Amino acid sequence: MPVLARVSREVEGAVQRARVKPSVRTKFQVTALLMREERARVKADPDLTEAGRDEQLKRLDGIATILAKTAARDTSLLGLLDEHAVVSDAARSLKRELLEDAGVEAPAEEIEPSEPELASAPAQRQVVPQSVVSRQLANPFLAPDFSSAQNRRVQPRRLAGWELLGPLFKSFEYGGASSCMELPEQSPVRAPSDLELMPHQARMVAAAAGGHRTFLLADEPGLGKTAQALLAAQAANAYPLLVVVPNVVKTNWAREAALWTPNRRATVVHGDGDTIDGFADVVVVNYEVLDRHIGWLGDLGFRGMVVDEAHYIKNKKSQRSQHVLEISERIRSRTGNPLLMALTGTPLINDIEDFKAIWQFLGWIDDKKPLGELMEALEETGLTPADRGFYPAARTSVIERGIVRRRKVDVAADIPARRVADLPVELDDRAGRSIRAAEHELTRRLVSRYESALEARHGDTVVEEIDRDLVRQVARWELADKAAKSDENVFSMMRRIGEAKAGPAADYAAQLARNVGKVVFFAKHVDVMDAAEAIFAERGIRFASIRGDQTASARQKHIDAFTNDPDVAIAVCSLTAAGVGLNLQAASDMVLAELSWTDAEQTQAIDRIHRIGQEEPVTAWRIIAAQTIDTRIAELIDSKAGLAARALDGSDEEMSSSTDVQLDALVALLTDALAESLPTPRLTPVGD
Repeated sequence: MPVLARVSREVEGAVQRARVKPSVRTKFQVTALLMREERARVKADPDLTEAGRDEQLKRLDGIATILAKTAARDTSLLGLLDEHAVVSDAARSLKRELLEDAGVEAPAEEIEPSEPELASAPAQRQVVPQSVVSRQLANPFLAPDFSSAQNRRVQPRRLAGWELLGPLFKSFEYGGASSCMELPEQSPVRAPSDLELMPHQARMVAAAAGGHRTFLLADEPGLGKTAQALLAAQAANAYPLLVVVPNVVKTNWAREAALWTPNRRATVVHGDGDTIDGFADVVVVNYEVLDRHIGWLGDLGFRGMVVDEAHYIKNKKSQRSQHVLEISERIRSRTGNPLLMALTGTPLINDIEDFKAIWQFLGWIDDKKPLGELMEALEETGLTPADRGFYPAARTSVIERGIVRRRKVDVAADIPARRVADLPVELDDRAGRSIRAAEHELTRRLVSRYESALEARHGDTVVEEIDRDLVRQVARWELADKAAKSDENVFSMMRRIGEAKAGPAADYAAQLARNVGKVVFFAKHVDVMDAAEAIFAERGIRFASIRGDQTASARQKHIDAFTNDPDVAIAVCSLTAAGVGLNLQAASDMVLAELSWTDAEQTQAIDRIHRIGQEEPVTAWRIIAAQTIDTRIAELIDSKAGLAARALDGSDEEMSSSTDVQLDALVALLTDALAESLPTPRLTPVGD
């Protein structure tokens, strides 16, 4: 009890001083969790007298009052009390420390690792979606393909008896002129007519078209690895294709597949896979649900497999690594020459042994030795690890198996100096469902207003077409109506969407920081910045924080740390406070976690890194919440940007404002809802 009282007072003091750092939020959550557990223990303790129990509960009520007053000062803390709130590794660690301070032994479950090894993991629930059963029944005689000799075992001759994996990894420590295999010259690549493939992308796809089947595609983020993988699968006719990705990008993969290979159907596995298309050509599944689908994924007859953010499998003892390797082995055993691609932006020169699992996924090695073509190439060098020239020759042998690594500066002529890349994310958790329900309620209110106004204008007369002027007027009423501010409105919805996107946006920023170095993370609301900073702190990523409530000297200190300290990987910035006047060009990538209401505000943020002195092409990754109003607002911002550009070039078009976007978003919501409710028009025969 004294420990809980002390920590609750520490949290209360920090919030009163407006210093709600990630560590303070962790203390708040852990104190609340321990208080709940202690209350349950006190109520169930048979050794306590009634007077003693009442005294203990009274003291706990005092601690609860402190926490309640604290949360009232900063309402973002309330989310940590939700029963579904994530308990981070940092929170679990602090909970153990507080229990030890109180002389209480931590329960066994509190000291389990966050990612258990496969050997100690409990049996996972396996599922087979009904649509997959239908596909299997439609083709029950799926025979293995032994047409290729790629998987044949090569018996070492000169290298028999030598331990080779260690020297192979060591060969990359010596560096070299290039970490990229020899690629064909650019050749015509079949791509949709409205999309343009960049030269460096076309060369990689040409290699797949020429028969190469294993790739470690390690281009820097922003160079179009997704498009290259999809078009390589098309060139190799590697269908059906399995794509394993982090949860944050699986919706984007489905969208990119529809763009680059529109003649091939893509499906995304959510949960138990009840909604997937079992006959699709491209199956996208995230690491988190791979365990329950591993059975049918290994038996479906995939002729290609792509693993995105492949550094996720570097720990071979983790469940996701073992699952990926098992599926890869089953695909290679039944398909003679499958297309296998590992995508990661992590430079090869760092932690080269992290790539052991990736090389095994590609079939280049097993646990003990090189396999197939790699062993043949090593034999053909005529060298052993005792020879001076073995290491550069071995490095080249590995690279020629399919390592493709290009940096932005290497292909600067291929790519625009600045681009905005949208990254859709699925909000399929409780917060996502709540947001969609709120959007439905907002739409219902708009429809009700429209119908009331329509009745006032036309009485009982049936109007079969949408009154566009009235729709726009209703949207104006909604924006101006102060009474509606207490209900769900477009502003509160966008804030809630921003909070829901904080986790996926921070996760992607962390991936970028690992892959390419420094990253700028922009958000509109403090809650989103706090959530992102908490995630970075949990992962041990150092960051600078640039906010509106800082003094000029404090802000400059954070800017200098981001610019000059190589260990400070991310700058977490407020769109309003850091969107203008700052130079953050130490980074060439940024994440826009929340949408602005105008393209001008977005452009100002991008210009913090896209400015004179920037030597690399700039990419702004805009996180979009799929299947919400977020998507429509992103489209409106982009369309208004086109109008603004034409206006600056001398057009008579007026510059757009934030109110224009808010109004048009409401107009779009109402118009779509009314269009769905209209009866299907009757076709009138010619001559009537």
